[in-house]
Amino acid sequence: MFRTVSRLLAAAVVIACPLAAGAAPTEITDALGRKVTVELPVARVAVNFNFEEFTAVAGLEGWRRVVGISRAPWEGWRPAIFSRYKAVIPNLADMPDIGHTDDGSFSAEKVIGLKPDVLLMSEWAYRALTTARDQIEGAGIPIVVIDYNAQELERHVASTRAIGRVMGAEERAEELADLYRREYADVMARVERATSERAGKPRPKVYVELGQGGADTVGNTYNGTMWGRIITLLGAENLAEGRLPGPWGQLNPETVIAEDPDLILIAGSSWVNRPKAVRTGYDMTPDGTRATLRPYAERAGWSDLAAIREGRITAIEHGLCRTLYDFVAMQFIGKLLYPAAFADVDPVGAFRDYHEKYLPIPFSGTWMLDYGHD
Repeated sequence: MFRTVSRLLAAAVVIACPLAAGAAPTEITDALGRKVTVELPVARVAVNFNFEEFTAVAGLEGWRRVVGISRAPWEGWRPAIFSRYKAVIPNLADMPDIGHTDDGSFSAEKVIGLKPDVLLMSEWAYRALTTARDQIEGAGIPIVVIDYNAQELERHVASTRAIGRVMGAEERAEELADLYRREYADVMARVERATSERAGKPRPKVYVELGQGGADTVGNTYNGTMWGRIITLLGAENLAEGRLPGPWGQLNPETVIAEDPDLILIAGSSWVNRPKAVRTGYDMTPDGTRATLRPYAERAGWSDLAAIREGRITAIEHGLCRTLYDFVAMQFIGKLLYPAAFADVDPVGAFRDYHEKYLPIPFSGTWMLDYGHD
């Protein structure tokens, strides 16, 4: 009788605590190739960055296990996007904030106090927050590093798989990793064919500028990272290459005029308190985006540029680079550079399809716009 009761009690404990009963130390390889031991399945997760990537892999169900996020780089930088996710993720509105690296508010104490089973952390935050990460790991909380910022195929794939492994969504993660690999390879194959056909001709010149402050100020351009990295991958000549002391900064306006770029790319977004910015995103119509882009086309000294004369000044959402879906930005720019090679590619359609299949919010708005066309 005693043995029977004991067995029943043990069974009841297992039924009442399925996560605890099934938890097992599991080795996960993160974006940096680190082997991190995490007790799976996880019940509590903190997320420092890459929220839309997390959503694509883990789904809405995954958000039920999130106990803290760095709110500033999502709610603060792009509130129009955050508000859409808040409408479909019940616990997002009151989600505890673990702070952010850029403003010095990141708090190891807050992370530790939330008692997560794991912290998903961006590579740049992991590198910058050495003291905080030591405190967090010292408290027994494993850190799995995610990195889409490197803009390397292998890290995109490794990051996606790591999120999937942590969240028990391996099949969906592998599907997304395969999608990215396939689309990336397709873009690069088209670029290779196009550049082979152009053998002996100069590479197309591209100037990219962050359209945050308005046309009366010179915004940052990029060398070897973000849009600069994409331009180089696409076989074009980035005007900023070799002309900046670091990965980003302002390029002399006279240089842009002297170099006469074939394509001008202005990165816009849904930033707040930026009345002169180029506007893109869920809430923008093509005409609305075009209106905010027009002052750039009318800059002093730009009227004689080939890109302006031929209508090859373009607006693109700044948040499209360094993401799990940045292949759509590569498709869009590739199509502008090599129209024949990308004639059958529909970047906007690809982004719409990505929303429909992997994100919980509907596609809308203007994310990529050729100045002269919708």
